Amino acid sequence: MKAVRFTRFGGPEVLEIVDLPAPHPGPGQVRIAVHAAGVNPSDWKKRAGQLDEELPQTMGHEAAGVVDELGAGVGDVAVGDRVFGLSEEGAAQAELAVLSHYAPIPPSLDFAGAAALPAAVETATRALDQLGVGPDSTLLVNGASGSVGGAALQLAAVRGARVIGTASPANHDYLRSLGAEPVAYGDGLVERVRVLAPDGVDLALDVAGSGVLPELVDLAGGPEHVVTIADFLGARQHGVRFSSGDAGRALHVLAEIGELVESGRFSLPVVRTFPLDEVAEAHRVGENGHARGKLVLTVSRS
Repeated sequence: MKAVRFTRFGGPEVLEIVDLPAPHPGPGQVRIAVHAAGVNPSDWKKRAGQLDEELPQTMGHEAAGVVDELGAGVGDVAVGDRVFGLSEEGAAQAELAVLSHYAPIPPSLDFAGAAALPAAVETATRALDQLGVGPDSTLLVNGASGSVGGAALQLAAVRGARVIGTASPANHDYLRSLGAEPVAYGDGLVERVRVLAPDGVDLALDVAGSGVLPELVDLAGGPEHVVTIADFLGARQHGVRFSSGDAGRALHVLAEIGELVESGRFSLPVVRTFPLDEVAEAHRVGENGHARGKLVLTVSRS
């Protein structure tokens, strides 16, 4: 099968499409014929050697497709079902992928739309769970126009929270469409947020990693009320919790997100799709741009 792989660290040019043996699912897993796979910032960090020193490496943690092989003990889906989910092997950008955690694709979504969901909704939900976001919360999301930020805004609103999001002015109407009150990022952020929330906010989530943790700590009344998913060093410096899957993942959201999608309470735009063999270009666009939704690779099944 064709799959994305790299044998040396570097820029997008190190990515290759190679032939690899077809994987097979273990107990509780399913294999899918991949139709679409999500692209995430962690992909280019991995490619640059920031996450794992081993070589070679495959790519991709989320995909959507059609089940074509079942692992032992799987009884909740059948061969031929449309599913989306997460690949623990990090090998979802391929013609075939094993999913360790999966759910049925919401009927209203195509494969690309479904492939955009898993990483964004799991990351956002994990952070919201860690913060304890609920109906009496005012949540500030820094970097709210990207896929994780947009997911966090909507999922917090579903919980009944008041949500404030930072983004460039060009994305403020988009944040309003997600139920958030927008503010511009940059110098003067604290003052702008206090115009909306004079006493500050209850909780803050940093998605952008843009060096604003001191401001978020100020607005939220202490580091214990702030979580970052993007600023590991800043978290250590300022006593803020850094959210990673190592402490437990919010996998419950995979089974829950379909109802929210179908009821119109959650959406995640796919900004652009690329054929699998244009993965390097997808990385360039992702690294150089400020996409407010997801980039997705597609696998031709004609």
